[in-house]
Amino acid sequence: MRSVQSILLPCLAGCLAAVACSPATSMSDPAPSAGDSRQAELDALVDSFAGGGGAPVTDERVLAAMRATPRHRFVPQEQQAGAYRDHALPIGHGQTISQPSLVAYMTQELKPAADDRVLEIGTGSGYQAAVLSPLVAKVFTIEIVEPLAQRAAAVLAELGYDNVKVRFGDGHLGWPEAAPFDAIIVTCAPDAVPPALVEQLREGGRMIVPVGPQNTVQELYLLEKRDGKVERRSILPVRFVPMTGGAVE
Repeated sequence: MRSVQSILLPCLAGCLAAVACSPATSMSDPAPSAGDSRQAELDALVDSFAGGGGAPVTDERVLAAMRATPRHRFVPQEQQAGAYRDHALPIGHGQTISQPSLVAYMTQELKPAADDRVLEIGTGSGYQAAVLSPLVAKVFTIEIVEPLAQRAAAVLAELGYDNVKVRFGDGHLGWPEAAPFDAIIVTCAPDAVPPALVEQLREGGRMIVPVGPQNTVQELYLLEKRDGKVERRSILPVRFVPMTGGAVE
């Protein structure tokens, strides 16, 4: 993960999206709880970006989900000291876990509802899926690197996120048998929006997706499906790891 240009939101500068987690990582620390020093760190982190910046995170449901998600459980042991700082962290396999303020912002812009079925492309560490879990009815998440999918599934299950289903596979294809989805969030950058994801988004549904080639500043788009087509709005310049896979777009 490389730094994003300074035109990003103040709370998001220097962040890139994460899509992977190291399967060799120790994830044994307990989740934060009331009175836990880690919970105090987590609360301070969320307070640091709640309502601030040029595009503030103000959705109280999203902020509550961020406060309830033990980020240190999704990072390697050697990175846990910095788990509650607002920046990306390396987590193995040449990948990172996303900056929390970016996770919160993307989740807010997705406008998740309690009865939504959400598809995530790029499970990585499982952190984004964990944030979404208490906000929606069901999360379906796809990871193209099998060991990463296995690790994320194990951590999510251990922490009790029983409405999250993890699949090893190519995100370009989506999850057709579980479609249509009320919302889709993509945490890696394709060169163009995969047609299968548009097809699997329900009418009136929303998709958050970064688009653009690797090693360039990409655009984070909000797509809304109307009459079978998508209306696209650019909401943020970003730089994400590339979306890989063998499917033809």
